This record gives sequence, structure tokens and C-alpha cells, in this order.
Amino acid sequence: MPNKKLKGKPDTAEMSFFDHIEELRWHLIRSLIAVLVLTVVAFIEITFIYDNIIMAPTRHTFITYEAFCKFGHWMGMGDKLCLADVKLTFQNMKLSGQFLQAISSSFIIGIIVAAPYIIWEFWSFIKPALKDGEVKHTTGAVFWISLLFFTGVAFGYYVLTPYTVNFFAAYSISESIHNIITIKSYLSTIKQIVLGTGLLFELPILAYFLAQAGVITPDFLKTYRKHAILVIIVLAAIITPPDVASQIIVSIPLYGLYEISIWITKRVDRKRRKREEQEWS
Repeated sequence: MPNKKLKGKPDTAEMSFFDHIEELRWHLIRSLIAVLVLTVVAFIEITFIYDNIIMAPTRHTFITYEAFCKFGHWMGMGDKLCLADVKLTFQNMKLSGQFLQAISSSFIIGIIVAAPYIIWEFWSFIKPALKDGEVKHTTGAVFWISLLFFTGVAFGYYVLTPYTVNFFAAYSISESIHNIITIKSYLSTIKQIVLGTGLLFELPILAYFLAQAGVITPDFLKTYRKHAILVIIVLAAIITPPDVASQIIVSIPLYGLYEISIWITKRVDRKRRKREEQEWS
């Protein structure tokens, strides 16, 4: 039977494997176009972006330095959260280094800014395969996935990055050794932190879909809460400098995400039980 078409699009039920591959290809192409357009825009404004965004955490005037210090005083911790002003010297080691870094940075910015559209494209590809009930229970998925991603990016940029830059810039094993950091090394660190926390903050979304699939339950998450706390502490120690204050700052939101995941799985489990009761009645 030939493929039916609705409004110029093949009916999902009638689509072959190659039809699905073709659909996915176009979703990927449109996502890539969006990233490339935003990459070009970022490249045009790259000097402004470097001076006011990328290099901002290296200066004592960065907005969160003062906020950290005030918060530490409010908590009665004295100057423990006050970060010292560290002078950094960056070096470019290649003739084409700055140009290539400008392109690389613009591309990363393009991916971050285009994230909601990329998520929407992939959601548009997955959505037709879902049942009506599943679609209903995933209303607002693009919004929540995007919100959590940007929250993680903001957390990485405004919280983790200043502590990381300050710690490693000030750390020295000998007075005879001076830190002359390559711009490539600095950018690589920033990208890992920002994108890493952006993905890490998707934990509640992951918990939601695993709960919908019946892979995890709220009881499972509660049972392994202590283990999760240990993992969070270890993870915080890995992604932050070896400083107790910064590890606490990272551990608190990660633990909060775990508790939110428990609450989400409770709701999913409650709705599933309700549906099962209605089916049996």
C-alpha cells in the first residue's frame, strides 16, 4: 500500500525505515542551519562577546564576585567566599590561533543559543511516534528542557567559572613558575563547565522519561538517596576546584535536582496507578 500523505507529510504509521531516516535528516539539516546562522551572528559580534562575556569572569568587576562576597558575609563565613583579584596573562601560540578560536567560540555560542530550536526539532521528530496519552503528559517538554539547560548554563557561567578561574589562576607550586595561560586552554575549560552543567541540569527531565518507561520509581530514588548524595559530593569535587566552599555551592543545587526528580517520579507513578485503576474498573 503506498504511503499516505497528510498536508504534504507522510503518515507516521505508513512510513518506512528510510522515510524515518529522511525525516530525521531534514530535522538535523534545519537544526544545523539554525546553528550556522547564529554562529555567523556571533562571529560578527565576537569582539564584544569576548570583551563582555567570555573574558568577564577573569576580572574582579565580574557581577558574581561581589555577590559571592556579600553572600559569604551574610552567612557568617567572613571572606571565605570573597575571591581575590587575580591577574591573568593569556597567550596565543599559533598564527591563526585567534581566528580559529573566534570561529570555535562562535560555533559553541550558536549551539547554546539555538538549543531551544534544536530541542524542538528533535521533539517534532519523536512526537508522532507517541500515543495521544503520552503526548498529553509531555506537554511543555521543549520549554522545560530548554529552561533547565539554560539554568545549568547560567549556573556554570556565573557560579562555577569564577571559582575555577580564580583557583587555578592563583594556584602555584613554586614562586619561580608563572602562569601564562593559552587562550585555547581557558576557552576549553569554560566550554566544559558551561555545557557540562547545562546537560547535568537535565536530570529531572531524564528522571521523568525513565519514570514514564517504568525504569525508575520514587521508592527506588528514595532508597538510594544516600548513595546519590555520595555521588553528588564526588561529582562536585571533580567539576570544581579542591575548595570546600565551591563544592558546597555545587552540591546544593545538584541535590535539589535529585529531590525534584523524586517529586516528578511520584507524580508520574501516581498518574500511572490511576490509569491502571481506571482500566481495571
